[in-house]
Amino acid sequence: MPVTAGAEITIGFAPMLQQFRPDDAIRHSVEAAESGFGGIVLSDHFQPWLPQQGNASYMWSVMGALGQQVSVPLLGVTTPGYRSHPAVTAQAAATIAVLYPGRFQLGLGSGQSLNEHIVGEYWPPANERVERLFESVELVRKLLGSTRRDVRHDGEHFRLEPARLWTLPDEPPPVVVATSGPVAARRAGRVADGIITVQSPPDRLQLMLDRFETGVAESATSGPKRRMIQLHVSWAHTRDLALEHAREEWAHGGLRFPTADIRSPYDFAMMTKHVEDADLADRMLISSEPEEHREHIQRYVDLGFDHVYVHNVGRNQSEFIQMYATHVLPEIGRRR
Repeated sequence: MPVTAGAEITIGFAPMLQQFRPDDAIRHSVEAAESGFGGIVLSDHFQPWLPQQGNASYMWSVMGALGQQVSVPLLGVTTPGYRSHPAVTAQAAATIAVLYPGRFQLGLGSGQSLNEHIVGEYWPPANERVERLFESVELVRKLLGSTRRDVRHDGEHFRLEPARLWTLPDEPPPVVVATSGPVAARRAGRVADGIITVQSPPDRLQLMLDRFETGVAESATSGPKRRMIQLHVSWAHTRDLALEHAREEWAHGGLRFPTADIRSPYDFAMMTKHVEDADLADRMLISSEPEEHREHIQRYVDLGFDHVYVHNVGRNQSEFIQMYATHVLPEIGRRR
């Protein structure tokens, strides 16, 4: 059974489509679900972060195939409005939600130039990307909740002539906002069903959660709000090997500056030449000790996150899954 704490905490698995062929990512995800991970998150990339990662398959295709083989909840995180119009994102989300009722959640983010610039359009500054994101959230939610009525949208960034989604689930899937900033977190609390973020210093995460709760209090919508985080870890049988995996596969994780404007995996690779081991250790857990992994995840549970998705940066996915199933997952949430 998926591991939860008091039926409230879900520890999920994050297979990276940037690192693995889609068939391998599905195989790892099935193994994770069968071993006790309580959910799967996939992210929509057109390119890998680094050339050596070697993959970037289409998230929606993988999601459709994966749902046939697992019964745990699925979360797909994408950026609408560049490679595809928000209406097309809504159609894709509705299709998956029909195929897997009650199991799909949609994450919407402001995006990375790495993926979105490839269509040759203007790549806007950060504040405009955030505005585009929240207009996309509005439009997607209109379509998913249209209940057989035409929707029209004439916004600052997007237009939609009267149209509807002809294939709709009985209940719209939850829509969560991917963000790492407190201002967007508050807006997400007002208009979305939750947030998903990534590992950062605890004080910053606490501020973000506080702002999210402020937004929730201001929201006119009801229903559960999800507080999600994705963690990158590097586990191997020795710490030296775990560190080697981090250097080889996830060196960009040690960059200490914003990366949303970087366009090429080869540019990322050049920049990682200056990443030190200490930089990596500051941005992810690098450890061979199960107890350290338990404590690491518990720290974010104690901060208030109810969904924690874990990505092991190495290629040793099966070993990682079995170690977590035996030594980590059964203990999470029990030592508050």
